[in-house]
Amino acid sequence: MKTLILSLFLSTLIVQSSHAQQPPGPPTETIATAATHTPEQQEIIRLSQLKWDWMAEKKVDSLQTLFDDKAMFTHMGGTWGKSQELSTIKSGGIWYKKAAVYSVDVRMFGNTAVLLSDMDLVAVVGGNEVTNAFMVTEVYVKDNGKWKLAQLTFSHLLRPVKMDINKK
Repeated sequence: MKTLILSLFLSTLIVQSSHAQQPPGPPTETIATAATHTPEQQEIIRLSQLKWDWMAEKKVDSLQTLFDDKAMFTHMGGTWGKSQELSTIKSGGIWYKKAAVYSVDVRMFGNTAVLLSDMDLVAVVGGNEVTNAFMVTEVYVKDNGKWKLAQLTFSHLLRPVKMDINKK
């Protein structure tokens, strides 16, 4: 467990520093087909992209299947479990309107995948639309041959938003 936590911390530092000098630009649309990712990593990336689509479309039934029953979600405003996250999405308490993903890094640890996404997120929170730059950490665990989201954390980045907020 200590090794996993240390790996997550170091991965975050490496990804953040590698993107610090990049100029703003459009999101990468071909992340899932990058030659540097294994087929298993590409599967996790595609699953993450689907998750953002489902969250934007408030497809709670699809998310119900994807989220592990013991999943944890850490936001800027708190941490809660699966039922609260699904309830928040369904009610519109948080509407994940658009996720512009600029880069991803996936690390495999046996039946566990850790995905880091450098992204801008347009969300409606409490009726107010906000756009934030985040490093999102997603942890997936393979259970009975299927990947389940076990953990999702939003870490606010100090970099400026890259997305043209007038074209949301």
